[in-house]
Amino acid sequence: VELVESGGGLVQAGGSLRLSCAASGDIFAINTMGWFRQAPGERRESVALILRDGNTHYEDFVKGRFTISRDKAKNTVYLQMNGLKPEDTAVYYCNMEVYDRHSSVKAYWGQGTQVTVSS
Repeated sequence: VELVESGGGLVQAGGSLRLSCAASGDIFAINTMGWFRQAPGERRESVALILRDGNTHYEDFVKGRFTISRDKAKNTVYLQMNGLKPEDTAVYYCNMEVYDRHSSVKAYWGQGTQVTVSS
């Protein structure tokens, strides 16, 4: 299974970006999809999750600004980021819990995409 991310870049404070993450390979079903981020010198942290039933969870620091969504048919998860702040600067990683045809489940990570917000 491979996760490929796109959509990062450089934006001014207050601007918007949309990240995408598409999964391919031996996929029977996908459980949780999520976005994490890691700033230089910091630990990787959760940003937003979307569960198999469609329920979403956001960390407080992005509530009201970021929106996670998915296209189940395309095995793709998105992160719409509005009102970006310089402190949102980080490498953003997608994560998916994938069931294969043998009902084994494993978590996979994307390669990461850089988001830089200038003040």
